[in-house]
Amino acid sequence: MSENQNLFALLESRFAEAGEQIAIEDDNRKITVSYADLLERSGQYANALVSLGVAPGDRVTVQTDKSLESVFLYLATLRAGAVYQPLNTAYMGAEVEYFISDAEPKVVVCRPQDEEQFAALTKDRDTGVVTLGNDGTGSLAALAQTQDTAFATARRAGDDLAGLLYTSGTTGRSKGAMLTHDNLTSNAVTLHRYWGFVPGDVLLHALPVFHVHGLFVALNIAFLNMSRIIWHDRFDVARVIADLPRASVLMGVPTFYVRMLGQADFGREQCAGMRLFIAGSAPLLAETHSQFAERTGHRILERYGMTETGMITSNPYDGERIAGTVGYALPGIHVRIADDDGNEVPRGEVGVIEVKGPNVFAGYWRMPEKTAEEFRQDGYFITGDMAQMADDGRITISGRSKDLIISGGFNVYPKEIELVLDEYDAIGESAVIGVPHPDFGEGVIAVVTPGTSDAFDEAAICGDLAGRMAKFKVPKRIFMADALPRNAMGKVQKAELRAQYQDSFKGP
Repeated sequence: MSENQNLFALLESRFAEAGEQIAIEDDNRKITVSYADLLERSGQYANALVSLGVAPGDRVTVQTDKSLESVFLYLATLRAGAVYQPLNTAYMGAEVEYFISDAEPKVVVCRPQDEEQFAALTKDRDTGVVTLGNDGTGSLAALAQTQDTAFATARRAGDDLAGLLYTSGTTGRSKGAMLTHDNLTSNAVTLHRYWGFVPGDVLLHALPVFHVHGLFVALNIAFLNMSRIIWHDRFDVARVIADLPRASVLMGVPTFYVRMLGQADFGREQCAGMRLFIAGSAPLLAETHSQFAERTGHRILERYGMTETGMITSNPYDGERIAGTVGYALPGIHVRIADDDGNEVPRGEVGVIEVKGPNVFAGYWRMPEKTAEEFRQDGYFITGDMAQMADDGRITISGRSKDLIISGGFNVYPKEIELVLDEYDAIGESAVIGVPHPDFGEGVIAVVTPGTSDAFDEAAICGDLAGRMAKFKVPKRIFMADALPRNAMGKVQKAELRAQYQDSFKGP
């Protein structure tokens, strides 16, 4: 291996070149971090991880609030050659326990208030627990402050793992998508070029940093571009609109744009200096796209990707951005629309999106059989998303074959919720579906039948579920029905349920 293919080696060269240029400004905490600071802080955190026993290839599980220190930790994990495994902060005890038992991390980094819980989850494991607060406090931050800023970036091959991100499955069991240094590097380099990033671009970052969009897309591209990042620890519509005049690029989920349009004073004035608005992680309604263009003069650039692949397609930067489509396959990525046997269908017909390229993950962690199921013999990954491809290659998503719900940009698999609902005595059987929601794109609802107990209490069950699973998975409504509609083979007809309950969140 003649060249170090660690993603951090590429970022390190950019950081050194940028020097004292501002990398991140956190107005909320009144802190500014330069690119030289990123080199030093990542060195200290990498030394801290090594002192805790972390070696190249070890997993580092992270469930912390969004903070500058969480960025230092992400960079340090790459730099030390370890595997970064971020967890949604909404995940609850039973969910987290599964991730830890499956990934077997060397170290878990958690919020100070969660230390006791994680200590209990890891007491019989060779896993250390350290804390990191959103205000820069915590045992890991304190340890890092005692460390040397110099650290020799670990040498990694392109196919070594850099990230392990869990995605729920149709069986209810989450799968760890293994992302390599080549996967992350190729996607960042391609998107940096395709979206026309130029010196001086300023990124307004209001996304979470526990999934691909906010972590690997937004941060890695900004770092490659040596951009200034305006840091928001969460999405607050008033703060985002107030900071737009200081930025040139915003990456968001559709909910961001819906909420901005909901502000009466939002329009062209705040967006005059913006170069690019990007949307992803959930379908963007054509209505939202049109309203945003009318109010601001900007046509949102919608793209399509998933945890296992990073970004796959994008509407063009130079060219027509058509509402309701996700554009074309990115350079170097091969996309086909296929039938159930993997045969390409004629242009204009609906089929399953299959993809092959340097962005495609290395498979599911410790699930060789599942990995084999999801790949064709010729190397194409079966996404499970249904789409049509026009004669010119433009792709329009038409549905999902894997029963996935995307609510507020987060993936929700019905089976995972149904398995829990079916445990309640007051519920006989359940069907979880997504229906249109004005704010979240899709709202999660459950339709259930009576169980052995007649004590059905929708509010009580929803409240109990909130203590057992991430909030975004909890149904916003649970409807009681005498029976679930089924076909001749006994399969629940969810399309019929979606049609029946499609107006559940429609205003009066």
